[in-house]
Amino acid sequence: MLVSAGVSALGWLLGALSPGGAVSATVVGALILSGSGWYGGAVLAVFFVSSSLVSRLARAVPDGLDPKGERRDSWQVLANGGPAALAAVLAPDDILLRSWLVTASLAAAAADTWATSVGSLSRVPPRLLWNGRRVAPGTSGGVSGQGTAGALVGAGLVSFTGAWATGLAHLAIAGTLIGFAGMLLDSLLGGTAQGRFYCRECNQQSEWKRHRCGSRTELKGGLAWLDNDVVNGLVTGSAVLIALVLWRWLD
Repeated sequence: MLVSAGVSALGWLLGALSPGGAVSATVVGALILSGSGWYGGAVLAVFFVSSSLVSRLARAVPDGLDPKGERRDSWQVLANGGPAALAAVLAPDDILLRSWLVTASLAAAAADTWATSVGSLSRVPPRLLWNGRRVAPGTSGGVSGQGTAGALVGAGLVSFTGAWATGLAHLAIAGTLIGFAGMLLDSLLGGTAQGRFYCRECNQQSEWKRHRCGSRTELKGGLAWLDNDVVNGLVTGSAVLIALVLWRWLD
């Protein structure tokens, strides 16, 4: 717990985490370390550091898209790391299996973060995955070639770390593929079912029920309860399940 708290406090001081995000990160980190040891800890460290750094390189999206910003709040931390933390303590008492699940889940989270951040630097507008329509940069569900390459790098970085730590060579490929598939699922849900809102006070689009100006927004499409954090949680949770099935199949 002390190690996790120290890293989270550093993340808060460096502006990577909000105060609430630091508290949630402490809990997530403690659970991963207690369930998967230094194997999962190494994967978590690489995920956190690389995702924080690449997020700082991202180009700001238009104000009308109402992003949360680069500081991860409590909900973002739980959506990205919660399923990995639960897998680390609830999966059968096999440290290699638990590390396998943690790696796959965090690879999916990394793929999404890298795709968003690297994709924001693309000069070509993204397209919606399910119909190919061009959309504004930062739109949920939009994908670009540059962002797709970023997703592979992010997922691969986390997965190769897991493979190195555990000695499970096939985790490098399996984790990368699961992470990349998670990014595709995130884009599909983001472009089709995620809630889309509008703030009349600011005449701006938003992804949230309350705009950053403080006004309540109006639902314009998608499911009101399915915001970006819920989508991320569903994706990282799905990565755990896919990884578990693959583990059983390879066993």
